[in-house]
Amino acid sequence: MDRLHFFTPVRLAPGVGYPVQEVDSVAEAMVFLRKWPTGRRGPVYQCALNCCSAALSGKMSAEEARKAFTGFARITRLLDDDMALPIGGENMENIYALRR
Repeated sequence: MDRLHFFTPVRLAPGVGYPVQEVDSVAEAMVFLRKWPTGRRGPVYQCALNCCSAALSGKMSAEEARKAFTGFARITRLLDDDMALPIGGENMENIYALRR
């Protein structure tokens, strides 16, 4: 596996009626981020962009960049619902444990 590929793709759900998109590498995340509307680029966007750039230059791992990109997707409500829940079902106790 290429050092810039994610172990698990980030699944984006842009909205009802649109297909779920899988982003499985730092390069794909960068393409997505560069297309993001200028007026919606805030600090979380900038963090994800900086992390992906650092991964491309070898200063950060792909998985660290994936975490930043996943955070961006979660904040912008693009993260697919399947990825928002912890593995193991819909047990709310697990969800709250992750937030502590």
